[in-house]
Amino acid sequence: MSRPSTGLIARGVLALAAPTTVLSLLQALALLVETVIAARQGRAALAGYAVVLPFGLLLGQMSAGAMGGGVVSAIARALGAKKPEEASAMVLHALTIAMVFAAGFILALVVFPWPILTAIGGPEAAAEGVPYAMAMFGLGAVPAWLTNTLASVLRGAGRHALAARINSLAWLCFPPLGWLLAEPLGMGLVGLGLGFGVVMWGAAIAMGWVVWSGAAGFRPSLRVPFSLALFRRILSVGAVACALAAISNLTTILVTAQLKDYGPAAVAAYGVSARLEFLMIPLAFGVGSALTALVGRAVGGGDWELARRTAWVGGGMAFVVCAVVGVSVAVAPDRFAGFFASDAEVQAIAALALSYIGPAFAGFGLGMAMYFAAMGAGRMRWPVVAGLSRLGIAVLGGAFLGNTLGMGMAGHFLAVALGITAYGVLAAAAVRPSVWHSK
Repeated sequence: MSRPSTGLIARGVLALAAPTTVLSLLQALALLVETVIAARQGRAALAGYAVVLPFGLLLGQMSAGAMGGGVVSAIARALGAKKPEEASAMVLHALTIAMVFAAGFILALVVFPWPILTAIGGPEAAAEGVPYAMAMFGLGAVPAWLTNTLASVLRGAGRHALAARINSLAWLCFPPLGWLLAEPLGMGLVGLGLGFGVVMWGAAIAMGWVVWSGAAGFRPSLRVPFSLALFRRILSVGAVACALAAISNLTTILVTAQLKDYGPAAVAAYGVSARLEFLMIPLAFGVGSALTALVGRAVGGGDWELARRTAWVGGGMAFVVCAVVGVSVAVAPDRFAGFFASDAEVQAIAALALSYIGPAFAGFGLGMAMYFAAMGAGRMRWPVVAGLSRLGIAVLGGAFLGNTLGMGMAGHFLAVALGITAYGVLAAAAVRPSVWHSK
């Protein structure tokens, strides 16, 4: 049997990645605008934004990339095995999981935000961050989970373009609505949170109508009995991926907590750096979502060699894209910092952070792509190792370099960069025959 060439695999990845990549670029632009609006509210508001940022990122990563990836993988494998009735039943199970996770975000960030945010950024940052978190997660957690879960159903069926079109409308509407509520109507960060919730409800309603119209190639059924096997099919990938997303954001939370000893300006500045760092996720997500579906289809058909080759082709694409961004940021860190911070001290610290962390963006893109590919393959052990390595190096290494060796903030930023690099290397090293093979 003839094997597809690398060029043919690349074209297949690009065909599925293109619409999601366009969506990801729109999302990245919207999040950049959001950061600028937050910075315009002043240093205290930017610090409040920074302490909520990891949880906002976690919401998106879990619902779209992590548990969403579990849904994509489960749907893709069911359809690859010619079992559309199983894919139909999978939707109810996916939505049930989504509601449980949404409730967890609401409990933590609407009911008990004060102790959590104070522990991370101190009382000054928490005073600004708590109202923002309550607005954002109180109104937005449920529709964000619904939207991204239903979009994952479409992507698992190969309907990436359709899912991307609906979400693109939401991300196009968010910046002007968030600005209107935050500035002309004087609501500040709370306006950004409410704007997010409003656009997510619109997207959830539209996505639900499309999926139930049969656009995924099957009509979901809500009248099926719950099956532990179907829950396991999603959670075997999605739960591990959610743990990885939590580890990723825990890294940001713990580094932020370390930096609070340097004052609110350091917390605000790292929020700018972390936002740019995590913008690599939507950039890699376009390729990554295609890899989850394509690798899942290949594994469902028993072709592990094709699955590995597909992962490496897509990983190379994500590496190049994120490398271009990272080098640009590292070459001109002051310019990028100036876009997102009007306070001179915050700008200077953010530029220092970006000069260290920017070159590591390429490794982050590679690691994210291989993480999404691993979800399609159902091989999540090495991505877990990679995520834990990143956490340990960034936090423990930051304490050693910054405190023990006396490098100060520069030591913390260097440790973050080294952790990101280790994450990319380890996640990519796992895509080899001895790990990716049939059991």
